[in-house]
Amino acid sequence: MYRVGIVGCGGIAQVHSAVLNLLEETELAACADIRMDRARAMAEKYHCHAYSSLTEMLEQEQLDAVHICTPHYLHVPMALQIAQKGIAVFMEKPPLITREQWPLLEKAAELTNLGVCFQNRFNPNVQKAKELIEAGTYGEIKGARAMVTWHREEPYYVESGWRGKWETEGGGVLMNQTIHTLDLLIYLMGKPDMVDARMSNHHLKGIIEVEDTVDAYLTLQGKPVLYYASTAFVKDASVLIEIVLDGAVLRLEDDALEIRTEQGTERLTFNLPKFLGKSYWGTGHQTCITEFYRCLREKVPFINRLDAIRDTAEAVLQIYEQGKKDLQ
Repeated sequence: MYRVGIVGCGGIAQVHSAVLNLLEETELAACADIRMDRARAMAEKYHCHAYSSLTEMLEQEQLDAVHICTPHYLHVPMALQIAQKGIAVFMEKPPLITREQWPLLEKAAELTNLGVCFQNRFNPNVQKAKELIEAGTYGEIKGARAMVTWHREEPYYVESGWRGKWETEGGGVLMNQTIHTLDLLIYLMGKPDMVDARMSNHHLKGIIEVEDTVDAYLTLQGKPVLYYASTAFVKDASVLIEIVLDGAVLRLEDDALEIRTEQGTERLTFNLPKFLGKSYWGTGHQTCITEFYRCLREKVPFINRLDAIRDTAEAVLQIYEQGKKDLQ
């Protein structure tokens, strides 16, 4: 049985705690948040101990793993603090917000098992697409496109106290919402060779420092990719990824995979676990967290270990190094 702690008891932590409660091999032993009302609420729900800080939790508890569900700027320093205790780390995205944080994250990964919550890699339609691509079923990749158009307004940023600021959020639509989509492109297609990006703030000028819109042209393993993401739309629309192969187009949208060929369109749907959070977060958290603990138990590499998400982190940093200048 793994004794687990959670630091940060906000929205996404509710998903992590629900999964940990479902797993036979994990016990949610403790939680911490600077807002004690949130920590106490989680502690009451799961009959665990509540703390007002990560430091206090680590001092008082004997833990095997800690889930980091805090604001972005705390991810890396907390990962290192936990790792220095020899405790496994499972961290929410983003893995980092500045290039200077990467060596610190590497140090943490040298000290302990560290996994990143890119849960959409575990979506069944993504796994099927990866299987078809790697098998060469429809030939070589020619290129791809991805589009994310979601909706965020002033209260989402202002009420949080940390979103919308470079120092604490590290970015906007790319860093917070659509890093998952970029990660899937890289997971399915390979390492970025080139990045050309632009950023805008269309509808929240004077409210946020960061971007609400990013468009980028990338080459992944030499293949061109168009990437567009914005939180200036009127609703949270379905994420679209299309990968063009010699003999087919693979279209991933919602939980389905469409395979479009000259002979017609085949639409594959999959049995999924129930949503544990907001629907646009996907259903991959349960599988992702379950797999993390399986890998700990069996002492095998986790699919979202640090070296396996390195290319995504590098692409994000490059996009910001180019696009951030548009907002200054």
